[in-house]
Parts: sequence; C-alpha cells; structure tokens
Amino acid sequence: MQWPLEALLPAKGTTTVSVVLPARDEESTVGDIVTVIRRDLVERTPLVDEIIVVDSNSTDATAVRAAAAGARVVAQGAVLPQLPPLTGKGEALWKGLAAARGDIIVFVDADLRNFGSHFVSGLLGPLLMNRNIQFVKAAYERPFIGEDGVARRGGGGRVTELVARPLLNMFWPELSGFAQPLGGEYAARREILEQVPFVTEYGVEFGLLVDLLHLVGLDAMAQVDLGSRTHSHQSVAALGRMAGQIMATAWSRLERQGRVLTSEPPSHSLLQFGLDGDAELVDVAVAERPPLASLVLEEDVA
Repeated sequence: MQWPLEALLPAKGTTTVSVVLPARDEESTVGDIVTVIRRDLVERTPLVDEIIVVDSNSTDATAVRAAAAGARVVAQGAVLPQLPPLTGKGEALWKGLAAARGDIIVFVDADLRNFGSHFVSGLLGPLLMNRNIQFVKAAYERPFIGEDGVARRGGGGRVTELVARPLLNMFWPELSGFAQPLGGEYAARREILEQVPFVTEYGVEFGLLVDLLHLVGLDAMAQVDLGSRTHSHQSVAALGRMAGQIMATAWSRLERQGRVLTSEPPSHSLLQFGLDGDAELVDVAVAERPPLASLVLEEDVA
C-alpha cells in the first residue's frame, strides 16, 4: 500500500513526529540521510518535526556531518547523565527516545546507502491513518553487496535467517510474519515505547518485538514494504557476537514469561576462532534499560 504525503499530512494534525538515528562512526552516510529527511519531510512537506542523531561515542566526523545537514545531535552520554553509562545500539535508541519530543518516534539506521524519504513516510502511514496501530516495522529486500560491488539478492540478513527467524517461529510464532525482525527501521507511539525495556546491545529489535507483542497484541502491530535496503556489512565474527546477544535476549524473554526453568543461567561467554587458529573469548551478555516511563515515575516520586 502506498502512503502519499498529501494524504498523510492532513492525518498528522497536531501529532508530532521525531526521527531518531543512532550513529557510531557513520560519517559517510549520516549526513545524506539527514539531508533527505529535512528536504522532503520538513521543508517540502512538514511531516517530521525533529531529526535527532544520537552520537554513540563516534571517533569520526559523524556528529559534525549530522549537525551540518540539519539534525539535532545529542551525545549518548549527555542524555540522562546521572545514570551509569552502558554501551550498544539499544542504549543509543533508548537515549534517543528520552531525548525526543515527538508523539511518534521513527527509528532509522544511520548506515543506509540507498535511503529515500519513503522509509520514514512509509512507516508513518499506518500510525497516522489508523489510530489502533501502535507499532510499525519495515520489510524490505536486503541484498548482500560483495567486495566486487555486485548486489546479490537474498544475501543480506544472515543473522535474521540463521538465528532470529528460527527462534521466533519456535517460541513466538505470532511474530513469524515479520519479514525483517532485526531491521533497524520501525516506528511507534512514544507512549508504548516508554512502557517496554530496551536491551542495550544488538538484541534490542528482537526484544522490542517480543515485548510489544505482549503489551499491545499482534493486531496493533503492522509492517510496510519499503522496497530494498542496502547498508554496510559486518564480519562473520561480529555476526557471531550479534547472534549470541540475540539468543541471550530470547532466553531472558522466555524466562520472564515462565516458559523455561533452569538450575543455572546460560553462559554468556563465546569462544571465537580466527583464520590463523587464534582464539578469543568474548562476552555476549546483554544489559537492559528499564521502561522509560518507570524511570520518569521514580524521578517524580523522588
């Protein structure tokens, strides 16, 4: 289904929209993404009220490029600085939610190489046109771009196919229809995002899907087809660590829902081997930020 801007703008009414981009060392792409959003959805059609880039301890010019393109740049550590610092993508998303002012929050990864403003307007469509929808996830083709620069269809999303999708089908089959459960493009009403915890590492998208299913139910969740999505790819070792974090996230949800019982917790250590046989022991444990609403309530009481 198409979501023309001329239909979305009247439906927006007084609803405010924040687009949040978590970014760590994304100087080559973040400026272009912000420029497109500002040009198409702020200046030409006032659909977006603010663009926030959460600078997640970048060592390059990410913050400079984002600010020059017109984003409000916030340093991850400067949001709620009284809290002990944590790391990971989920931490940047949670801090972005805390910093944003909009009634609807749109999350977009900062490493997209074929970004179009339809990524944002498409996610907003169901939320603006149907007040019963609380959460919208993007679906897209994810080609793998090899070192030769050739796009190979179906080659992207390796952790999705090997880890996330099997886990969802086994334990949360209601969510099996989401084509890109680990994709970084999704939108939701802030009032429901504030009611769920955020895993601070790469299990954040998996955890949000499971927790929002429990909170709002499948009928309040939707997905939109945004075409194709290309982005930078990580090494196999990095994907292994990501897979471990997602499995840890799934395990925590199964425990929380009373669906698994164990005499001792699973190990969070992952032994990885390099091409030369060298081994490295890495920690794939995941931390969580509590629902933002609970934090605000605690501060109000204090």
